[in-house]
Amino acid sequence: MASSICCTSPLIQSDTSSLSSFSSSFPAQKLLQSVCFPSSLLKSNRISCQASASASVSSSVNGKAKLGLKDFIHISDFDKDTIFKILDRASEVKALLKSGDRSFQPFKGKTMAMIFAKPSMRTRVSFETGFFLLGGHAIYLGPDDIQMGKREETRDVARVLSGYNDIIMARLFAHQDILDLAKYASVPVINGLTDYNHPVQIMADALTIIEHVGQLEGTKVVYVGDGNNIVHSWLLLASVVPFHFVCACPKGFEPDEKTVEKARDAGISKIEITNDPKEAVKGANVVYSDVWASMGQKGEAEYRRKVFEGFQVNEELMTLAGPEAYFMHCLPAERGVEVTNGVIEAPNSIVFPQAENRMHAQNAIMLHQFGL
Repeated sequence: MASSICCTSPLIQSDTSSLSSFSSSFPAQKLLQSVCFPSSLLKSNRISCQASASASVSSSVNGKAKLGLKDFIHISDFDKDTIFKILDRASEVKALLKSGDRSFQPFKGKTMAMIFAKPSMRTRVSFETGFFLLGGHAIYLGPDDIQMGKREETRDVARVLSGYNDIIMARLFAHQDILDLAKYASVPVINGLTDYNHPVQIMADALTIIEHVGQLEGTKVVYVGDGNNIVHSWLLLASVVPFHFVCACPKGFEPDEKTVEKARDAGISKIEITNDPKEAVKGANVVYSDVWASMGQKGEAEYRRKVFEGFQVNEELMTLAGPEAYFMHCLPAERGVEVTNGVIEAPNSIVFPQAENRMHAQNAIMLHQFGL
């Protein structure tokens, strides 16, 4: 497993007090949180930002604090009450939008810059549509528009975009890039995905589980496949909210050891890492899968298919899970590879409500970031 590096990021912690008293409750020196990440995910061949804090960085951090603005980089940056407050808000706003009511326009007059180093249908459409439906305007910046860290340093991009926009969403490769973006931006930054984690996806997943299972706390979620960024986000959620999380993966493809340790040390959830998917799924409320080769790993696809043989979520595995188990997948899926067509199309598959909930969960996250 990769070694880990401790990085600091200006992430603002939330508590259960009212938003109006937020800025007075958190002095600036409490805004820096130390989080451990695998070093392999932090490295890149990009130009890196300077580690030392400058006056402008301090100003950026203090400015966010004074305005009650928050970054959303890791689920574990927030406490349990805040997580459920965001999920409750997601349900409320979802119901409003589903009713056809378009009078709720909290983002009117606001713009969002969306940085995509990695392309994605769901991330772009869910953010852009959601922000528009609540009155805002989103600007798409593709891989060739910025080339952040190559053509222009991340710290410069962060400050330029902060001058034009009210919020920045970024879907990136190296996790260090989102940390640097949040460090130098004076507006809220939301993590749309990195090689380390995918917090907005897991918030959507949590919302979906609550809608279908009835609750998140106490459920058994079994992930079958590669110990990737999705698994890391589930582990970080398990360090805050109590539930039973199991990752069944081939030997050598386990999640980052430091992240597993963080979840276990929290003493909140039951955490299991196993190499036996058939045993793992027994009694599951949710069986979860993802592609075996993520973006940037497609050259390993054939090798991984051989290694991951026996880890396909098929009808046999779902039968072992039991008749009450739901199937989830963050999509896109390679039907016939990590999951069969029959499982995706089965009545207990909730992958498409799960995909829709990306928009609703993200809307609620952004409302929380703005203190609205």
